[in-house]
Amino acid sequence: MDTSQQTFTSSRDLNRQGGAETIIEGKTPLLIRSPGTDDGWAIYELIKSCPPLDVNSAYAYLLLATQFRDTCAVATTEDGEIVGFVSGYVKSNAPDTFFLWQVAVGAKARGTGLAPTLIETVLKRPSQEGVHHLETTITPDNDASWGLFKKLARRWHAPLNSREYFSEEQLGGEHDPENLVRIGPFAPSGI
Repeated sequence: MDTSQQTFTSSRDLNRQGGAETIIEGKTPLLIRSPGTDDGWAIYELIKSCPPLDVNSAYAYLLLATQFRDTCAVATTEDGEIVGFVSGYVKSNAPDTFFLWQVAVGAKARGTGLAPTLIETVLKRPSQEGVHHLETTITPDNDASWGLFKKLARRWHAPLNSREYFSEEQLGGEHDPENLVRIGPFAPSGI
């Protein structure tokens, strides 16, 4: 059994080393890459600044940044400030389906097309090559999220379907219901 520890590269070093998978040119260039160990707290702070997103613990974002880094991405400014984040996973019971948990774009990056680019960067990774459907949940009144996923369905020339997934009662009466949204099938080459 190999007991050696895996070494991790800091976020700032990832940016300096050209670790960006995608670059969005603009007034302030944005770099998209997999998250690293020191990104958890910054992701947590970003999510807090993006209502109506549900805020999970800083620990949860640290786990996503390390244990699920192949299915998550962060967008940073050139100096390493995290201004965007997407998290998700390939469903174990449906390996052709990527479940998108959260996507967040901070104020500095709004209007740049970052949200769809974050999602498409993750879906273009070799580890997602068998993915032909995207699922997520959206509350009925989250117009920004509905707009994003309708836009993606149009871009990918794929159908979008939705249905109630979790009722308000199931969520303890303290949260709006969540609709399951499914896009696909789509051709990975069409992303």
